[in-house]
Amino acid sequence: MSISRVLKWISGILELGLAIPVIGGSIVIFSGYSALGFMFVLHLITAILSVRNQEPAYGSWFGIVASLLAWIPVIGWLLHLITGILCIITAIKKSSRYNYPPNPF
Repeated sequence: MSISRVLKWISGILELGLAIPVIGGSIVIFSGYSALGFMFVLHLITAILSVRNQEPAYGSWFGIVASLLAWIPVIGWLLHLITGILCIITAIKKSSRYNYPPNPF
């Protein structure tokens, strides 16, 4: 398992934790919104590694947008939920890297 897939699992679980209405909102507010900055950096690193490994990165790109807009109460909850689901889906998907057709010679 690549590092980017491990980071996708971690970011997906953290995003789903932030999607819990009272608990996630409390974490974001009591951290002084630095939880959103941490998630932004985590998604950025995951997206860069995913592109480099030729793996799907749409969950991480969506997570970057979610980190920028999650300070809006109801929209933040929805974005965290969608991002968590997308990150876990991309973590489950197999990479098509080195999936070349067999050499006939």
